[in-house]
Amino acid sequence: MSQKQLNRYAAVTKLIDEKITVKEASICLELSERQILRLKKGVQEQGASFLIHKNKGRKPRHAISEQTAQTIIQLKKSDVYKNANFLHFKEMLSEYEHIDISYSALYSLLKKSGFESPKKRRRFKPHRRRKRKAQEGLLIQIDASPYDWFGTGEMFTLHGGIDDATGKLVALYMTKHECLQGYFEVMRSMTDNFGIPISVYSDRHTIFKSPLKDKLSIEDQLAGKMVNPTQFGRAMEELGVTIITACSPQAKGRVERLWETLQSRLPVEFKRNNITTVDQANAFLPKYISKFNEYFAVEPENSESAFRPVPVGLCIDYILCVVQQRTYDSGGVFSFYNRHFKIVQSNKLPPLPQTARVDVLISPRFGIKISYKGTVYDTIPFIKPKKFLLT
Repeated sequence: MSQKQLNRYAAVTKLIDEKITVKEASICLELSERQILRLKKGVQEQGASFLIHKNKGRKPRHAISEQTAQTIIQLKKSDVYKNANFLHFKEMLSEYEHIDISYSALYSLLKKSGFESPKKRRRFKPHRRRKRKAQEGLLIQIDASPYDWFGTGEMFTLHGGIDDATGKLVALYMTKHECLQGYFEVMRSMTDNFGIPISVYSDRHTIFKSPLKDKLSIEDQLAGKMVNPTQFGRAMEELGVTIITACSPQAKGRVERLWETLQSRLPVEFKRNNITTVDQANAFLPKYISKFNEYFAVEPENSESAFRPVPVGLCIDYILCVVQQRTYDSGGVFSFYNRHFKIVQSNKLPPLPQTARVDVLISPRFGIKISYKGTVYDTIPFIKPKKFLLT
């Protein structure tokens, strides 16, 4: 019996022996007189055991079995789940192991077993957050995060974009290093699945902003001097997307917090799904984005989307690529980085003039093509004949 139960038994015994009254016992135990009479009758009929709760020593009906508890502990010790935080571990138990358990029960079980969550809560720091945009598609925060995503000690960079209004992941793409192609793939995936956003919010990396732009003097600006946009900037101009550059990581806090979440969760997901290469990761990430958005996305203030559909006839691949200018000769041959290419002309396309300045389009998706007045032509490698020297 507990001290509380012993105290009740002592008071009820004195009541039965008529040493105190019902009212005095009621005041002493802070119970109603009706309860005191019920306790008196129970002790008289059943003795002191009446004061012990009938569920004492019994396992609750909703408690998890010992076998399930041991299974959970063994799973948490495994190489796959050992780095998962408690909430993520709960979600993965339900998804992959078909074990449903409440977070509070899992937390108690793991804490009693000596586990600590890798993602502890930091002490709350009061600060004013910038209000979210009202509509999805108004502002997309883009960034890249180098990290040991596969747990091999080798760093890879994950490029991504998150919608400011809803917190939705709009795209993820992994490469070895932060690069232009990684951001192009993020924009391509976003336009395919959501549409063209109004603006993107980035850091001041030279991919987004030319370093020469800040070096223009006031006199140069008044004289009308301009700095050519970066390849990413040129592509965004063609799509009609505004680039806003942040001056500090704190300014784009939503995407910075995204990396904290992904660095905690993605390596565990990769390990659980036996993903060890960049190609495997890029094949897996679109499925993961849907799951991530189910857990973390919120409803926007205005349900009307600001994403614009891709105009009919517009080829995104010919925009999200590197564009450089070259002049071809009368034979339709141009030089590009010490190699020669010949323009393929057909009856279905407008004829090209004898010589002209053209845009060379370069992308790992289609190789090298040229564009002239909005028409795109294929190219083939060309080997110039060597000159015969008379001796």
